[in-house]
Amino acid sequence: MKELTRWWSEINGANGTWLLLGKGPSFERRDEFDLGQFRKVSLNHVVREMLVEVASIIDLDVVADCAESIYGNAHYLLMPRHPHVKHQPSEQPLESFFTQLPVLERMSREGRLVWYNLSSGNTEPDSPIVPTGFFNGEVVVNLLAQLGARSIRTLGMDGGVAYASHFQDLDERTRLANGHSKFDLQFDGIQRTIRRYWIDYAPLINETPVRIFIGTDESQKLGARVLEYSIRKHCPQPLSFDHMECVKVPPINDPHNRPRTGFSFNRFAIPALAGYRGRAVYLDADMLVLRDFRELWNLPFGEATVLHAATSDPRRPRQFSVLLLNCGKLQWDLPGIVRGLNDSRYDYEQLMKELCIEPAAHVQDAIPPEWNSLEEYVPERTGLIHYTDMMTQPWVSRANRNGQLWLEHLREAVDTGYITLNEVETAVRRGFARPSLLWELGHVARRTALLNGTVGWYLDRNFKPHQKLVAAPNPKIPRPEIVHPALS
Repeated sequence: MKELTRWWSEINGANGTWLLLGKGPSFERRDEFDLGQFRKVSLNHVVREMLVEVASIIDLDVVADCAESIYGNAHYLLMPRHPHVKHQPSEQPLESFFTQLPVLERMSREGRLVWYNLSSGNTEPDSPIVPTGFFNGEVVVNLLAQLGARSIRTLGMDGGVAYASHFQDLDERTRLANGHSKFDLQFDGIQRTIRRYWIDYAPLINETPVRIFIGTDESQKLGARVLEYSIRKHCPQPLSFDHMECVKVPPINDPHNRPRTGFSFNRFAIPALAGYRGRAVYLDADMLVLRDFRELWNLPFGEATVLHAATSDPRRPRQFSVLLLNCGKLQWDLPGIVRGLNDSRYDYEQLMKELCIEPAAHVQDAIPPEWNSLEEYVPERTGLIHYTDMMTQPWVSRANRNGQLWLEHLREAVDTGYITLNEVETAVRRGFARPSLLWELGHVARRTALLNGTVGWYLDRNFKPHQKLVAAPNPKIPRPEIVHPALS
């Protein structure tokens, strides 16, 4: 048998992209892709369906089921040092089962049996311990990430409770036989692994990276950065962010048609910035994402070219602050759109509130309203909260009833290093964020003192939201004592 790290070194495991193949419904789509470009790992019974570099099996019952396929279809068999029997870790090491399962002894003799320490059972010294998970795929993602893999794709590692048709014969025997309610349970652990190791991970059937264009200016930059972090926290897939700082809007003749913010018209440059291909998302900066962003990213377009969020309040006009764009079918040209305004073909209201540059049938409110929840938060339901009231946005006011959600994400982003304290300091110094933010990012004991409102009120007493200040410190804004270790 080969120990895990020795084997990894021999096969140059950090090179290339690993593809994990599970029994979920998307396995049926494998013929749509060129799988030859990947280093393939089969999970459990998938090895009986195709040739792979590695077969990952945790439970000995699967070895018994697939012995012939394992030997013929997999170059290596990857198993815990103390394998599971009927979903429980065995007290006996792997070699104790050589007589019972001759394929193990045969592959060991040929240098094709690889063992690793799984935390659910006994472990051996001088080899890393791989955390257990709800399912085999979660374990393998963690194992590959620990070893140094940088890119992972999956096919057939789906949520829900179904198998692909190839594995219907296993429905009654193995599907959720470990007692768990659904396959979705693996995704929380996978997300933690991705965030810890920052690996490039995505289902093969998803378009990657998720391209997100954020409408922002200097006054909203901190909000935009927290929005970025919130998306990364909840989305285990490669992401790209563009604040569209390179976009220049041509002069507009009629003052009534001029943009209301410095970034209002930037969204119309997105198809060109995306190379007129694939999908893209537009978001305003004053938002926070609280669920897996793939729920929005993977929505079907149908015949539409633009999807926007439906509104749950009939008194509100249509909202175009969250957009999913089919860039391959949108021929938007920002200078041409501005010419339309200057030639009086339409006005600002028609452009921004009706999206009149697209046929009405191509603009559909197919994004659920919980993905643009206006100042409302419902636990376990809200996917994106939109802080639309500028005077109570959490970075300028402590009065927002859902501001604690934003502050928690800011703290996490600073603690993980995604946002630096220098970024927060700069926003405060320039008058774009309230001074009490720095106090709230300080020591826990002093943070507790803030709860009585006295400290926060004092620090913010001269702060006026959304008044753009010069880069130099404003002498009227007291600079709070900085207690975070990184600034001490």
